Amino acid sequence: MKSEFLSLRQEAFEANMEIPQRGLAIYTWGNVSAFDAARSVFAIKPSGVPYDRLTPESMVVVDLDGKVADGTLRPSSDTKTHLVLYREFSGLGGITHTHSPYAVAWAQARKSLPVFGTTHADHGAESVLCTPFMSSEAVNRDYELETGSLIVETFKKENRNPHDMEMVLVAGHGPFTWGKDAADSVYHAAVLEEICKMGILTLQLEPHTPQLPEYIIRKHWERKHGAGAYYGQK
Repeated sequence: MKSEFLSLRQEAFEANMEIPQRGLAIYTWGNVSAFDAARSVFAIKPSGVPYDRLTPESMVVVDLDGKVADGTLRPSSDTKTHLVLYREFSGLGGITHTHSPYAVAWAQARKSLPVFGTTHADHGAESVLCTPFMSSEAVNRDYELETGSLIVETFKKENRNPHDMEMVLVAGHGPFTWGKDAADSVYHAAVLEEICKMGILTLQLEPHTPQLPEYIIRKHWERKHGAGAYYGQK
């Protein structure tokens, strides 16, 4: 194990352990990566290893060409999806993929999540996008690589900035989230699961619930993130 990757491995390990702690996945159903922009490498969970068997040393370091830079285990099967997102969405420091049930329900229904209430608006002023289904040609080319490309193309088609809403639902599959570091990406995964749950409960009570009025969305976003934000402590 190369000593220069110790802190990166530790970051990835701690973030991966958040997945079962937050109830975002069971068994091996999820992965987190931590990116080192200076070295253009990321550490990611090894494929198929249960969370209770993970260690910092078991994290696999991969470069942006998809080659293992350090580690003895095979990296996550979703590694190429992470790779594409790091390449195409500049400024990411961590990526999380889970199969959390409420977020997966929206993905399986192929529905973007509207801003139904202020909980969502506090975190982001836009809907959470859901991609279309991947084509059979793309699946046969390179499924995980094409998953990343599908996410990127969905954001481009909708003219959306990936830093405005740091999450997406992949149709029929599940959520991917990202952030300034690995821990931040897991935080966004937990937030996404919660607002997806709230969205489902809302539609059960009132199937025709409209999106929150734009002026309320903007107020909640600005009071927490705007130039004159007053949420929290200075």
